[in-house]
Amino acid sequence: MEQNTERKTLSKKDVVKSFWRWTFFSHANYNYERLAGTGFCHAMAPIIEKLYKDNPEEYKAAVQRHMEFYNTEPHFGGVINGMVIAMEEERANGAPISDEAINGIKTGLMGPFAGIGDTLWQGTLTPILLSIGISLASSGSLAGPLVYAVLMMGIMLSIAYYVWMTGYKLGKEGLQRILESNLIKKVITGASALGAIVMGALTAGFVSVSTPLMINIQGAGMSVQTDILDKLFRGLLPLALTLGTLYLLKNKKVKATKVMALLIVVAAVGAIIGIF
Repeated sequence: MEQNTERKTLSKKDVVKSFWRWTFFSHANYNYERLAGTGFCHAMAPIIEKLYKDNPEEYKAAVQRHMEFYNTEPHFGGVINGMVIAMEEERANGAPISDEAINGIKTGLMGPFAGIGDTLWQGTLTPILLSIGISLASSGSLAGPLVYAVLMMGIMLSIAYYVWMTGYKLGKEGLQRILESNLIKKVITGASALGAIVMGALTAGFVSVSTPLMINIQGAGMSVQTDILDKLFRGLLPLALTLGTLYLLKNKKVKATKVMALLIVVAAVGAIIGIF
């Protein structure tokens, strides 16, 4: 009997279908045993069905290996999913790719890409978009939350789709070349600097602290705020308050609710006695 050697090929529709499954269901069954493992397997389901529908043993093995523990930032980390899809496609066509190789790629890269994703998304993009939305909303405009929501969704989906398809096109070897280069380190460094600049701008724009204290020097009144602090360092009090709050949260591990309560008490007492 002649053996069927027809190559099994995934269409773009198959890869995109997997992308949408991951986008909407990556955290649908988030749990402490597997974290996003079941979401990963759900996203891989149409790929597994297409590649291994004629091989029950391989089908079962694919489901089992993608039910393993998995956790990464879902948008930027999608590059791993795309790469795994490419590896599964090659395996289905006879390439010597083992279960350990596929799982090794997932577990080896999920941590680094979680760090990349959190830095670029939560530490850079989100503060920038929030600064735009808050600025509009603070003037009473309904466009604030709408602009934030639209930009967040648009940028998130665009980046997630791009890195997903890039991972699939690059495959294992292409992604390794990127990781071995210095490109990712440069991107993270630039994103971290940009995020710090944005947070500094937000602090200067939305944290307001001043003092009405006056001091008399040779019979002349001098404002502590305008004549001393502002000339030394404009925005010194808001900066000190922000850094003090950060110190309590990060270094002293004080709970956010306690820090908020402390700030309220300090502000109330300071206003009553005329310090702030």
